[in-house]
Amino acid sequence: MEAKVKELGEQISKDYEGKQIHIICILKGGVFFACELAKRITVPVSMDFMAVSSYGSSQQSSGIVRIVKDLDEPLEGKDVLIVEDIIDSGRTLHHLCKILEQRKPASIHLCTLLDKPERRVRKEVTVDYRGFVIPDEFVVGYGLDYDQKYRNLPFIGVLEPEEE
Repeated sequence: MEAKVKELGEQISKDYEGKQIHIICILKGGVFFACELAKRITVPVSMDFMAVSSYGSSQQSSGIVRIVKDLDEPLEGKDVLIVEDIIDSGRTLHHLCKILEQRKPASIHLCTLLDKPERRVRKEVTVDYRGFVIPDEFVVGYGLDYDQKYRNLPFIGVLEPEEE
């Protein structure tokens, strides 16, 4: 994991050479990854946090985004890097990007630690930087949770369903 985060930090630093990156960390799960990633980026970094919620059944996000915690700073003219823990359907991020684009940043790019492309419903969600592509399994650890548990695990593991 550490090697992959270092690799992502190096690539982002190279791609943003001469610029400042404004990282938007999507809470809560993204905070572990965003902090580790920011430490490995060599260009100037500013950081803000956003918490979003999607309406819909517990099985599937509708992708309609409700902002639970909005940004503290304006985005106009900034090179924005959205940092997420995991992307599956892409619905929430698709709508979030549309909302953020209205705030007139210079650019918006997306970085995720984990990507589940086989679950992607919104094909127009472009992941610019990805740590790992994973199969469609429920994972926890390193910020990812199940009912607010397991976020603090120092690794990512598959959560097995409970036997009845």
